[in-house]
Amino acid sequence: MPVSEPRWWYEAGGTWKASLLSPIAAIVGAIARRRILNAKPYRSPLPVICVGNFTAGGSGKTPLALLLANIIAAEGREPWFLSRGYGGKLEGPLRVDPEHHSAGDVGDEPLLLARAFPAVIARDRRQGAKMIEAMASANAVIIMDDGLQNPALAKELSIAVVDAKRGFGNGRVIPAGPLRAPLAVQAPLVQLVMLMSGAADADNPAVRMIRKLTEVPIIAARTQADETAARFRGRRVVAFAGIANPERFFSTLEQTGANIVAKRAFADHHPFSEAEARGLLDDAERLGAMLVTTEKDHARIGNRSGFCADLKKRSETLTIATVIEGDGLEILRQSLRAALGR
Repeated sequence: MPVSEPRWWYEAGGTWKASLLSPIAAIVGAIARRRILNAKPYRSPLPVICVGNFTAGGSGKTPLALLLANIIAAEGREPWFLSRGYGGKLEGPLRVDPEHHSAGDVGDEPLLLARAFPAVIARDRRQGAKMIEAMASANAVIIMDDGLQNPALAKELSIAVVDAKRGFGNGRVIPAGPLRAPLAVQAPLVQLVMLMSGAADADNPAVRMIRKLTEVPIIAARTQADETAARFRGRRVVAFAGIANPERFFSTLEQTGANIVAKRAFADHHPFSEAEARGLLDDAERLGAMLVTTEKDHARIGNRSGFCADLKKRSETLTIATVIEGDGLEILRQSLRAALGR
């Protein structure tokens, strides 16, 4: 899976590139189809709730996973995160310890999730689930961060997060487009779709595509900065992000009233070098601005020495939360209760 998605996936001008890569995409799609349809998943005695997406790249899964964990905790259950640990060198299964592990060990997302609730990483999701079963109470719920296309675990509820603005790009499978598998194969896997930053109506192309394949509920949601972001209002800011869609971060930061004087975008899950850290620090000094980044990027800078340590110390983070529109929150709660009841 590419860490830096091609822009032409979402642009009209990349048709010839998509056509050139279509034979490879057909093979990738066929392998994904066979893997999903022929799966014999392990069924954990604990409920498994999956938060994933149909495409490569970010769509707002992590804030939604945290929201689900808080709802589950409010229901009197014990949420545990299960992640592949993408970007980390450790294969697991192991429980993430934010005090001792780094993003280089376990990945930036698990490190962020583990600061809120217990989290386990495992390349083999079956083994990760079994570790949680051994460590958690019988009241626990496994929240699978990503893994919609991973057939290793049976899921009681699968939620797909879709970016309303980017949708499914050119509608092709990796590497010709952003889809992880043919949409017709993926759509039957989900029981709920979370449409981020757009209205869940027939005017949205992504909604129309989903509706051709499934009648599951589609809930409109958005991400917004939390109340602590008021401290950025009127401040000069150098903003930097190494996530799949950095423009969403920049836009959210601007909505807080921050005066962004420089934007620095890096590839998704980017490991910052000493030279890059020094460059960002120099930018902030030269422009008389504060440094602001995402929580994932801040976790990924690590606790190293030198310029990276200075960058981590001087950078502030923008905390993002998922806000669900209309009656969507009640639909989500009902779906969770039904899943936990099974």
